[in-house]
Amino acid sequence: MAEPLRIALAGLGTVGAGVIRLVEANAALIARRAGRPLEIVVVSARDRNKERGVDLSPYAWEDDMTAIAARDDVDVIVEMVGGADGPALTLARNAFAHGKGLVTANKAMIAHHGVALAAAAEQARVPLKFEAAVAGGIPVIKGLREGAAANAIERVYGILNGTCNFILSTMEESGRDFADVLAEAQRRGFAEADPSFDIEGTDAAHKLAILAAIAFGAEVDFAAVETAGITRILAADIFEAAALGYVIRLIGIAEPDASDGDGATRLFQRVQPHLVPVDHPLAHVVGATNAVVAEGNFSGRLLFQGAGAGDGPTASAVVADLIDIARGEVGCPFSVPVAELEALPPADSGHRMGRAYLRFLVADRPGVLAEITAAMRDAGVSIESLIQKGRPDGDSTVLVALVTHEGPEASVTEALRLLEGSPSFAAPPLVMHLLGH
Repeated sequence: MAEPLRIALAGLGTVGAGVIRLVEANAALIARRAGRPLEIVVVSARDRNKERGVDLSPYAWEDDMTAIAARDDVDVIVEMVGGADGPALTLARNAFAHGKGLVTANKAMIAHHGVALAAAAEQARVPLKFEAAVAGGIPVIKGLREGAAANAIERVYGILNGTCNFILSTMEESGRDFADVLAEAQRRGFAEADPSFDIEGTDAAHKLAILAAIAFGAEVDFAAVETAGITRILAADIFEAAALGYVIRLIGIAEPDASDGDGATRLFQRVQPHLVPVDHPLAHVVGATNAVVAEGNFSGRLLFQGAGAGDGPTASAVVADLIDIARGEVGCPFSVPVAELEALPPADSGHRMGRAYLRFLVADRPGVLAEITAAMRDAGVSIESLIQKGRPDGDSTVLVALVTHEGPEASVTEALRLLEGSPSFAAPPLVMHLLGH
């Protein structure tokens, strides 16, 4: 059998320890499939003495994780440190400078620096792999980059954050409000002590920007992702959505858009809670699960679904990348060479046609409903259905929810502008778009 692929592992958190367990448990199977063994030779982390549930004695220890790339006994670096910048980015750059490949689960680093890192890997002629950065153990990057390689991808979208999906589907099942379910998610380990990256949509936006680059051969443009989280969703919104035949899910969507009328293709990227029809596959994705849909012009709709986080699924994706490297499969990180990635400008979402759910919390007094409908009329928004009811907690506000007929998003934006500053509102309006089939 060929010489082993020698691995340096930086970061020994839940996933890093999971990589060690997987490589040790499935060593013989992995060696047969890779054509040679995978051998971890050196590890590094912040605290050498922390208990991690794995035996580190077979491996050399390096205190300075950014220095492991200079070791002569290492072929590839596995970076599990996290963070868009700092030691993780330094380590990645050092890896390529020393001619070493890199495998990472670091979605933030790839979303912010992916093009520059891919260019450095290309120049060094070494692999950059990041299957674990999007949707945990689901092979969606490989599926897009290889399985759907013959297709023009028309749209990619899905549920990209397990924390948000657990919260929303639990609210749906239990009728409880957001804060209560978030606290449960934290107790059960589905949400961090500081959950802001998840619940504000940032984590999903990182993943969407990476998927969009691969699907459409575009430069990663995280800054262009329109991002909204789930913190303002009420149990009443879940109830009203169900009455209309929908569930609420945090959805990331990316697709090329040529609706500006100037002939130029732009890239639309958005992460936002959506109303999803109950007969859509994504409506049945519950708990801390991820699911990604890619629509190819010949393949049709492809659905990738599974565990989006956790030590086992994420370690599985990391080791799958290592097996590819052991086989000599390098490839382009974003499907095409960096020089061929297109710098697609962001699309203006105002041109997009669709239906929307709008929810208002308003003072319980005459004339407020007329004020809302007049703004809709003046902005050219056609109302399909309208609901008005008192808050269940008996306070002085009333919930008004409406669903629009299909129309340009710019009209909804204009209606909300006309209502801006009104003393009738107890809170800013909430807008959620309806996901089409």
